[in-house]
Amino acid sequence: MDKIWEEMYEAAKAVLNPRTISEYVTAGEVAAAVLSKSGKIYTGVCIDTCSTLGICAERNAIFNMITNGEQEIDRVLCIAPFDSDAGPCGACRELMVQLMPTSYKDIKIMLNYKTGKTTTLGEITPNWWIDY
Repeated sequence: MDKIWEEMYEAAKAVLNPRTISEYVTAGEVAAAVLSKSGKIYTGVCIDTCSTLGICAERNAIFNMITNGEQEIDRVLCIAPFDSDAGPCGACRELMVQLMPTSYKDIKIMLNYKTGKTTTLGEITPNWWIDY
């Protein structure tokens, strides 16, 4: 595994902090790191609400990247609360596709840090609507 995946994992691990915000909101059970094309790492955590107003850790990290003036993603890593493979959900994939409609297929995704299993967004998001 190359050094950048390790740096991304450590960045995501640093913000992983499961906690209850209120009786309706929890946060931090999942953490993500996004590597922008410029080489900067952005992080985010999931925020879960009882009324579907929450956000996934990956999208939170992507919004952090956008807030800081960037919009091109190179890699995405997520720390999930279980050891099996964890790829981005449909909403996260959709955001990445729409951000980078001509090159989203090249975004590298870490599916399982423990085993080093990676893929690309194109492999796990085939035949997306934007391609037609």
